[in-house]
Amino acid sequence: MSGAPSGQHDTNGPEAQGATPLAGLTVVDLSTMAPGAQATQFLADAGADVVQVEPPGGSPLRELAAWPALARGKRSVELDLRDQAGRDVLHGLIARADVLVTTFRPRTTERLGLTPAELARLNPRLVSAAITGWGSSGPWADLKGYEGMVMAKLGMFHAKRRIVPRPGPAFVSVPFATWGAAQNALHGILSALLERESSGTGQHVEADLVRGATTFDTWTWFTELIGVRWPGAYQTVDAYTPAGEPQSPLTYPLLSAPTKDGHWLQFAQVEPRLFGSMLEELGLTPLLSDPKWKGLPVLESQELRTELWEIMIQKVGERTLQEWEHVFATNPNIMAEVFRAGPDALGHPQLLHDGRVVVAHDPEFGPVRQPSTLVHVDERPLSPPRPAPRLDEHGAQLRGTAAPVAGGSGGGAAEAPAGLPLQGVTILEFGLMFAGPFGSTLLTDLGARVIKVESLTGDTIRGVLPFPEAGGAKVMQGKESISLDLGTEEGLRIVHELTRRSDVVLQAFRAGAAERAGVDAATLTALNPDLVYLNAPGYGTSGPYGARPAYAPSIGATAGVALTEAPDAAQATGSLADIKVAAVRLNSATAVPTLQADGIAANAVASALLLGLLARARGRALGTLTTTMIGSTTHALLDQLIDYPGRPVSPAVDPGGHGYSALYRMYQASDGWVFLAAPRAGEWADLVSALATEADLGGEAFAFPDARRADDEQLAAVLAGVFRKRPAAEWEERLTAAGVGCVVVTERAPESLLQTDEELAAEYCATATSPVFDEHLRLGPTVRFSRSATRAQGGCVAGEHTDALLRELGYDDARIAGLHERGVVS
Repeated sequence: MSGAPSGQHDTNGPEAQGATPLAGLTVVDLSTMAPGAQATQFLADAGADVVQVEPPGGSPLRELAAWPALARGKRSVELDLRDQAGRDVLHGLIARADVLVTTFRPRTTERLGLTPAELARLNPRLVSAAITGWGSSGPWADLKGYEGMVMAKLGMFHAKRRIVPRPGPAFVSVPFATWGAAQNALHGILSALLERESSGTGQHVEADLVRGATTFDTWTWFTELIGVRWPGAYQTVDAYTPAGEPQSPLTYPLLSAPTKDGHWLQFAQVEPRLFGSMLEELGLTPLLSDPKWKGLPVLESQELRTELWEIMIQKVGERTLQEWEHVFATNPNIMAEVFRAGPDALGHPQLLHDGRVVVAHDPEFGPVRQPSTLVHVDERPLSPPRPAPRLDEHGAQLRGTAAPVAGGSGGGAAEAPAGLPLQGVTILEFGLMFAGPFGSTLLTDLGARVIKVESLTGDTIRGVLPFPEAGGAKVMQGKESISLDLGTEEGLRIVHELTRRSDVVLQAFRAGAAERAGVDAATLTALNPDLVYLNAPGYGTSGPYGARPAYAPSIGATAGVALTEAPDAAQATGSLADIKVAAVRLNSATAVPTLQADGIAANAVASALLLGLLARARGRALGTLTTTMIGSTTHALLDQLIDYPGRPVSPAVDPGGHGYSALYRMYQASDGWVFLAAPRAGEWADLVSALATEADLGGEAFAFPDARRADDEQLAAVLAGVFRKRPAAEWEERLTAAGVGCVVVTERAPESLLQTDEELAAEYCATATSPVFDEHLRLGPTVRFSRSATRAQGGCVAGEHTDALLRELGYDDARIAGLHERGVVS
């Protein structure tokens, strides 16, 4: 690499230092796994002083390609926590810190004396955050916390099984659980810091990979619930038949297909008017009036479903990429993205336009091309990236200032209030579907009041599935809905009055739409100068793609999600049969509702909203905030996208879709599959011992890590033969007892597993009520607090709270009736 291409920022220049909403806060980071590092990267980017405490020889995170970005702006101290002197320095750091982040298993935390009670004794104002694999309680709490184990055990490999052409589950290589846990930890940390502004007292926060992984599902939870509760009224079906033919009507608006010159495109035309534009562009509008295609895209026979799919694939293949790009540039209602992978994803024109790609000049790594800060303020990054620290670079300074101090009495925590951390916060939401709106949903569980402004017919997501409200049930949880016509003077007046009574506005429209509607940042902050305003569009608030439609599949294609999970799938451009196989794989990588880019974006939205609130409370109010779907997804894929000279090779899934290596992958057992996770050198001896009666792995061939890496295929073959001998459950029990990571791969939908297993439901779920589903199970809050409360509410129907909100604004019954009669509200 040499210099910064046009459109990206070179941070050696005299760039302003940016906003520092968290300046003055100190974070002690004991993370040895990526979720903790991603959480503290966000805090460092926002101005916090993050101290990375590393074990002798350095953190294992230094082995990641993403290290220069994950550690940017942090300070490093090397401490041996097995030694009393090292623990004394750590305790001195904690006593003066505002935040502590750990990624240890619960038993390790106890062994190190870092229990919540001990931390509160050391520093009553401390917000401590523990990120674990499974949570600190429940039936899975003591398992090792590797992402692959979590995803296998939850059934996520089953949910993504179509990304491989063979039968059986497929390894998920996008770190969804890591991203979810990192963002959920941030939600807890920022909420607890906000609450501390009034209570003066810290508390303990917990997040985990299981709960993190469940934040991505858009609606499968409720389709599973409906299938169990009303089996005659609604039947859940897979998107494709076992033979790979389409069954879901969403296959067509979410089409994956190659162009005439071999470039694969991912369409995303979910809204009916957008799908209509797609049919028109493909020359298929006459089908809508042809009796043969009655109900399109919901078709009566498998033959018709397959025929339409093949017609659409062939129509896309009649034009070159250049011809399609002309269509996208001239028709604002049709959009598709080219599948990208690795550092190439950072070359997207919108990312460059928005300054979301930066080059930091690191003295150790050279020029490091990486995403800018997750949140932008007034169209600029929060801060320019700084270099990552060298091991113990700040050790002398930190050891010299971290002498142990007397701990607090611990009485403050008991005296502090124990309410909802976001009690009294009101968020006014404008947006459709899931990527932006679910960000505010996450905050309802923490006590925020969210008022969703909908059109007279309601959000599109409510009707995206055949069963009423199933598509929107999750994203509507905890919200109040007001339905009105924003295009009328009276409707806009109502919204402006709500704005005056709100703390936050979240808008997730395409570029220019908020201005046209009169709900843009300039208009609303003029009405309420204390307002925290967040733009959360798909692409951006301006620029080459800002006005284009953005949905999870197209963002997942262009940001690298699909080709991280199915690296070779976009190579198929031969026969129609080969193209159909590849289309199923690519579509499954981007469009499976259980794991997709909408959830990546929504988690980031929640973090940004909380950052804005905390900055305001600290007297460091920010300007207009922005997160984007495409920008957030580059952060989740940081290890794949970062680029610098000599960067380590990021792990890549094997061609069979089993995993990364012989020691981190799935194996067939005698009755199913297991996932083995023993990638660290220190875990080899335990594995050898546990398998000693089945195979001799203790010889010279695999004695050292380098030898195991060199003969990975041979080692995988040996282990494959071993695991076929016994049932999967027996392997899990045996290896877990030996201290080796190994779990049964669940071959059912995660949403079904969590709803029907009583122990898991008790740990990860909560009971809620809604107008449609009455009393029902839903996923519980993603964060747990030692003192503050959380809640779990059900969804609402469109306009359910219209009249109540109008009365709150001072409208009497006669005025409300008039608004209904004139079609202003519903």
